[in-house]
Amino acid sequence: MASQADKGRAFRALHEQAQTFIIPNPWDAGSARVLEAMGFVALATTSGGFANSTGRLDGDPGRDAVLEHAATLVRATELPISADLENGFGDAPDVVADTIRRAAAVGLVGGSIEDFTGDKDKPLYELALAKDRIRAAAEAARALEFPFVLTARAENYFRGVPDLGDTIRRLQAYQEAGADVLFAPALRSREDLELVLREIDRPLNVLGGIGGLTLSIPEYQALGVRRISVGSLLSTVAYGALIHAARELKDSGTFGWVSETSRARELRSFLSKR
Repeated sequence: MASQADKGRAFRALHEQAQTFIIPNPWDAGSARVLEAMGFVALATTSGGFANSTGRLDGDPGRDAVLEHAATLVRATELPISADLENGFGDAPDVVADTIRRAAAVGLVGGSIEDFTGDKDKPLYELALAKDRIRAAAEAARALEFPFVLTARAENYFRGVPDLGDTIRRLQAYQEAGADVLFAPALRSREDLELVLREIDRPLNVLGGIGGLTLSIPEYQALGVRRISVGSLLSTVAYGALIHAARELKDSGTFGWVSETSRARELRSFLSKR
């Protein structure tokens, strides 16, 4: 069994290699085990996927529930796991730092902090405070006894503030504050992505399949993207299949959807692998 320090070193090394890697997002222990068995090298939690699995919306569960969920995934797999830590579950930098320490305590070796305030009228923290929050998170991460990869997220395009210049200024501020990885989800074009990559000097995570970007993995790699996640998309696909099957069952009283179960014929073998 790999130690947390081993996982931390392995996770950091993935960001130092030239090859782009995919970090898919399971939403429960079963999906984590399946993704591990399929050969992925690291995993990331999804706040939206987890919230939906508990019957709630993204952002509702709170820090204790999110970290308990992360601990469940850590126990389910031997892979390095990074967590979606939302906005650190508080405005103040010391709260964000405490969230990083608590994340490490449950076995995580990475985590992301976003600059979304939770206020729809003023969705992004002022840049100075946003930078201080990342600095506090970075200092907490550096004080740990093992490598912990901190990802800083500029939420502009996710939160209705599609300003590329401000996005870049925020990413640059976060790298100065000590972030290991940068993330600006939902950029709208290849040209925007290329500009972001020219203006930063940290590995960039992109959210595959979201926004105006429909690039393939080789295309992302050619541009210099280091890491690709998919957020809640895998869980959404799974729930979509559930809704489709249940609607046919309820409305038509037929079982045509049963043929779709052939897609999961490998499930038993995946879950039996350790």
